[in-house]
Amino acid sequence: MDAQKPQKPPGIPRKLARDARAGAWIYAHNKIHEVEHENVGVEGAHKSELVAETGIRRVSRFAKRRWRTRHARSVVKWEKKEIRANADYAFRQMAQEHPELSSNPLSRYAQKWKLKREYAKRAREAAKQGAKAVEKTAVTTERLARRVALFVKRHPVGVLIMLAVLLVVMLLMGALSSLPGMIGGGAMNAVLGTSYGSEDSDLLGADEDYTALERAMADRIANIESTHPSYDEYRYQVDELGHNPYELASYLTAKFQSYTRAEVQEELQAVFDAQYKLTLTETVEIRTYTDDDGDEHEYEWYILTVTLKNRTLPMVINERLTADQKELYSATMWTKGNKPYLWDNIYTGGDTDPGPSYEIPGEALTDPDFAALIAEAEKYLGYPYVWGGSSPSTSFDCSGFVCWVYTHSGVYNLPRTTATGIYNQCAIVPKSEARPGDLIFFTRTYDSAGPVSHVGIYVGDNMMIHCGDPIKYASISTSYWQEHFYAFGRLN
Repeated sequence: MDAQKPQKPPGIPRKLARDARAGAWIYAHNKIHEVEHENVGVEGAHKSELVAETGIRRVSRFAKRRWRTRHARSVVKWEKKEIRANADYAFRQMAQEHPELSSNPLSRYAQKWKLKREYAKRAREAAKQGAKAVEKTAVTTERLARRVALFVKRHPVGVLIMLAVLLVVMLLMGALSSLPGMIGGGAMNAVLGTSYGSEDSDLLGADEDYTALERAMADRIANIESTHPSYDEYRYQVDELGHNPYELASYLTAKFQSYTRAEVQEELQAVFDAQYKLTLTETVEIRTYTDDDGDEHEYEWYILTVTLKNRTLPMVINERLTADQKELYSATMWTKGNKPYLWDNIYTGGDTDPGPSYEIPGEALTDPDFAALIAEAEKYLGYPYVWGGSSPSTSFDCSGFVCWVYTHSGVYNLPRTTATGIYNQCAIVPKSEARPGDLIFFTRTYDSAGPVSHVGIYVGDNMMIHCGDPIKYASISTSYWQEHFYAFGRLN
């Protein structure tokens, strides 16, 4: 009933203030839009402002809806608890009268199930009685409304005078008290509706458990050759393992609101199984060799192919949440659950210098595809590294940044994937033939199961733009990047 209750229409002062604010907003943005294409910095700042305003509106709408429906959700929660408690109490009383119920686990379970159904049935009947009472009240209200209408018809002048007096009183009261209450209550609701409801120890513990699952998978892949011996060759097609802890915490909050570490173990395993898929494929090739006499002989060559697919956590989350849960997930991701200190250093790479300032040579920008790439990539200079991030609203990791830039520049449609997934779509290019716009891959920048662990966009002159910490230009001539260099690639 609380959710269905219509919102109170705004008063005249609030309508006037809202219209004035909207007019000023439209005028300012139209003026900025007229000149933003003349200045890349202005355009980037304007778009960032629009994204921020959209996020604030979503947070505000979600928080208000959560606040309005809090009573109904609380009632449902405690009704379920009451049914379980009553069923358990009734069973204990029956077990004292009939000791044979305690001897058989199946009979105990069946009896509890029957009791729960009985109490659920009673709850439904009580709800029906409540609905009948509401209907009766509605009929009474309708009769009263008819009497009031008749009174108004008989005494129109008196009613108008009373309405005028009430309107003046309401205007005065609204002008004095509505603004502070609106600001204070709205701010409090927004904070509560976008915060992680669990204790820090449970948030950190659940993420540690998910990381432990990923480490166990990495150990399993690393020991394949010892656990599956006797193969002549091992081939690996392995995506990197890793996740954004804020994405995981926001998902669990959207799913359970408040949770403990022990309560989400089953859900963590289900999400992990949906994100990662490990397959082992055995193939046998018939090969030949030539002996000392020049005769050829055939023999069997056994190959084990190890494939690990990482569908990425955002893709799995999108499949497992309802529309309302997705709104809560987006809100808590935007604010990091109002706990940004939990994982303030999730990037484990070795390059944390701020990077040199760099300007792309003019001749390189004569290639329209490369110019489009750089125009899109430079919009996000200074954005922080966020493991699993794949959009401006969440920030980026290395592969998320590359996929976003290539797709949204219009140069190449590159759906969200990992650094290994990007590498598998590229043709390998020798260093001497690398050109601006190619991709550059690195290995062992963190403890990764696969050979490729980092990717950036090569801009020529031994420079790249990549999602380090933060997104920046970097020289690949440094000892760190030379040590971890893996290959140049070009998307086909």
